[in-house]
Amino acid sequence: MKTLMAQILRFGIVGGTAFVIDYGVMVALTEIFGINYLVSSGISFCVSVIYNYVLSTHWVFDVAKKRKKSEEFVVFLVLSIIGLGINELLMWLLVDKAKIIYLLSKIFATAIVMVYNFITRKVFLEN
Repeated sequence: MKTLMAQILRFGIVGGTAFVIDYGVMVALTEIFGINYLVSSGISFCVSVIYNYVLSTHWVFDVAKKRKKSEEFVVFLVLSIIGLGINELLMWLLVDKAKIIYLLSKIFATAIVMVYNFITRKVFLEN
């Protein structure tokens, strides 16, 4: 149990810093460059996934050693693409349908995707 708690803490640190990257890039692309919030949210999500992959596979999860790095990355990428889909769907629902400002919507969407990410990466990367 102690190991799981340490892993959750490390995941929180990585996820928190990845969120800062994700959120910062999204705001910059939307506010400075005038890019649509869905496009900028997708781009920023992808940028943070690369950062998250490196730290998650080296510091957070006990990645299965029997897998090649390329296979490990494909698993991480597929899980991240699903997470991106969840993120984009939530952003669209919250901003366009619920009329919640995109800045708050991103925080909520990130929290949901963060839970999804931890569970799926724990299940698929450590086995």
